[in-house]
Amino acid sequence: MIFDEEADPGLLRERVYGKLKDLLNDGRLKPGAFLDLSAIGRDLGLSRTPLRDALIRLEIEGFVRIYPRRGVMVRSLDLATIKNVYELIGALESAVVAGLRHKFRPEDAARMAALNAAMGEALERDDFSAYYAANLAFHGVYLELSDNAELLRSVGILKERLYDFPRRSGFVKEWELASVLEHGELIDRLTRGDFAGAASYVRDVHWSYESQERFIKRYYAEGAGRRDS
Repeated sequence: MIFDEEADPGLLRERVYGKLKDLLNDGRLKPGAFLDLSAIGRDLGLSRTPLRDALIRLEIEGFVRIYPRRGVMVRSLDLATIKNVYELIGALESAVVAGLRHKFRPEDAARMAALNAAMGEALERDDFSAYYAANLAFHGVYLELSDNAELLRSVGILKERLYDFPRRSGFVKEWELASVLEHGELIDRLTRGDFAGAASYVRDVHWSYESQERFIKRYYAEGAGRRDS
């Protein structure tokens, strides 16, 4: 893809940023490796300025690290980082759930239940792509009830770091089945109007690193093996 540097600067920045994210997701930019900025610039038909702007944004979001006079490295997703990301997502999603008392409707519960059922059906077919999409949509039902755009943006970026770094093609089925059950518990608490209980469940179980650690270690270890094979 060749970019037109005469295009609107804001649009160009977004397109270059999106293209670099695609390269990260596809695994063409490898975690732990320094980027060949000259080659990327040639491939995209770009000068250093729009490329630099996109890389600065990616560094702020935690995807790369810029080393003065050395270059730009794709950040690896280690267990310590995963733990921190889980804590942040848990806190942010819990804050949204705690504030749903006057926003959550029966139709929201029905939509969440339908998406959770779709997740279960996708697991029966071993269709991780469908599971992944339904899972994001499930959480999106209650997140979209928040008026805090910055919170939602932060959650989105954090989930991209977990799931798209690069995006894995397989899954730990035991973990995904457990997530479906946890989603059912969350729906039940929300339906009963127990928003405080639902918020603590999101934070202390569903997005608790300690609760999910055994699955996390398997998922990222096995995903790395599949990617390298």
